[in-house]
Amino acid sequence: MENMIRNNWTLEEIHNIYNTPLLELIYKAATIHRDFNDTAEVQVCTLLSIKTGGCSEDCSYCPQAARYNTGIDVQALMKKEEVLAYAQKAKDAGSTRFCMGAAWREVRDNRDFDRVLDMVKGVNEMGMEVCCTLGMLTEHQAEKLAEAGLYAYNHNLDTSKEHYNEIITTRTYDDRLQTLDNVRKAGVTVCCGGIIGLGETHADRIKMLHTLVTMPQHPESVPINALVAIKGTPLENNKKVDIWDMVRMIATARIIMPKTMVRLSAGRTDMSVAEQALCFMAGANSIFAGDKLLTTPNPSFDEDNIMFQLLGLKPRESFKAEKEKLKDMVEA
Repeated sequence: MENMIRNNWTLEEIHNIYNTPLLELIYKAATIHRDFNDTAEVQVCTLLSIKTGGCSEDCSYCPQAARYNTGIDVQALMKKEEVLAYAQKAKDAGSTRFCMGAAWREVRDNRDFDRVLDMVKGVNEMGMEVCCTLGMLTEHQAEKLAEAGLYAYNHNLDTSKEHYNEIITTRTYDDRLQTLDNVRKAGVTVCCGGIIGLGETHADRIKMLHTLVTMPQHPESVPINALVAIKGTPLENNKKVDIWDMVRMIATARIIMPKTMVRLSAGRTDMSVAEQALCFMAGANSIFAGDKLLTTPNPSFDEDNIMFQLLGLKPRESFKAEKEKLKDMVEA
């Protein structure tokens, strides 16, 4: 099966998969998902905004950009004790990955970064996979995060290279790719996906998937977000993303990246349990749980537990990929 993991997919091949009749596409994705993953398992992640608002970027979907008036209260970096208490609550509710997000353009080598390194150490000691999303990183900063015990770094591409300048002008697509490269060099796993509903075309979605799948190593985690249109941002009047577009994106991502965790991310509050079930069937095996995603609403842990029971799903244990690698090495 390993030879099905390919990094040389062409745009045309991805286009043909993406445009497969929907039921056939779901069937193909579900078959590959079953071959490569435990389909009863879903990774439950929790995302906490450890520093909110006041960001100098102009991402046109984001309520945390300082230049938009979205009613977000700017909050300084949280205290370590508060963050660890939140992480413990998430762990008790069934989360195995804890992601900390700070509304920064890039990481600066200062006291705040030292405090984040401390938080990473603390969460890692709790036995959870630690993820951060802090903006752009240098190689040295990525190394320091790795030393502190960081498991994953999230840095989304958002959209295709061609559509990118319509959404963000304060940093380039290549800046994003460079950060991902720095993360890889430090030995940290990569969490990288995008957002649909930004006014992009189907071709843009296919191109974004092509960028992800032709990286030297597939991202270990690919979040697929549906735009949550926030009043006060330039995209406040964008139409709600159709559920079938989400299913199509998830299924295509699963087929071309069989081993990657494909995360059903923002936009899940608007989905019924039946719609989420279709996403799981199409290959999604990761969700964000907890009442908020940075600043936007998200289904509660209790709602998710009820859904998991109904669908026969169970949370994936922490560090499972590492345990499987060790097992394979011992057997070899």
